Amino acid sequence: MAGRFGSVITAMVTPFRDDFTLDLDGAQELAVYLLEHGSDALVIAGSTGEAPTLTSEEKVELFRACAEAARGKGQIICGTGTYSTEESLELTKEAEEAGADGILLVTPYYNKPPQRGLVAHFTKVAESTELHVLVYNIPGRTATRIEHDTLLKLADVPNIVGVKDSTGDFDGMSKLIREAPPGFEVYSGDDWATFGIACLGGVGVVSVAAHVVGDRIHEMLELALSGDVPAARKIHEELSPIFATMFITSNPIPLKAALELLGRPAGPPRLPLVPATDQERDRIRRALEDAGLL
Repeated sequence: MAGRFGSVITAMVTPFRDDFTLDLDGAQELAVYLLEHGSDALVIAGSTGEAPTLTSEEKVELFRACAEAARGKGQIICGTGTYSTEESLELTKEAEEAGADGILLVTPYYNKPPQRGLVAHFTKVAESTELHVLVYNIPGRTATRIEHDTLLKLADVPNIVGVKDSTGDFDGMSKLIREAPPGFEVYSGDDWATFGIACLGGVGVVSVAAHVVGDRIHEMLELALSGDVPAARKIHEELSPIFATMFITSNPIPLKAALELLGRPAGPPRLPLVPATDQERDRIRRALEDAGLL
């Protein structure tokens, strides 16, 4: 069974112009395209959206533009989590006013709060809004893991409705799915792990690769969630080279190169991220060709 945000949530890139300014028209066009090609919802201004190099003002502009473009087509989840609780509160207020359907709160990064600090941070932000909240567990980027018992405490907060899990810990995710209260949903935070997590009882994925194979990922999850595991596994195996290629270097560098090759350019990444090298572009092109996308 798919989750309250559907089964495929795409972590949308942020389109920039060649001078690195924000391309709001491009963002709206991409949002509509994704929602018409397999995505049930979009995360705006997450890590794939290069949130660390977006100003607060740019994030709010993106929230408004994408919420407008998605109206009647799908849901919008705004990335409002930062390493500052006060800043997260302000961005959450702006997201709610922009018309978001939910917010994604990443674990505070760099300052490495203890687990009780995580509980206090997530709870304070959640209690400030009527929106549904997904917490984002990605210790590889934040240096802090949301531990199992902490997630169970957060699951008791009425509008904290699930977790985007990028730990790669299938034992941990299986235990969480088993022990969490009804209505608390686990989304894979990694394309490669989506099939496995769906088989364990997860509800979907927050995907990068759905920019290019969204319909196929949606089909895979429909099959897995309805119990046709062999057919879902076949699609997983077919898509695995694309999943791997999207992470040959730091996300979203390969994705932005892939979109350009497919004729749906989203502009360059902002420093400190840099465009894909010629060698990386060749690998991306080959993967797209092998998948029948080029």
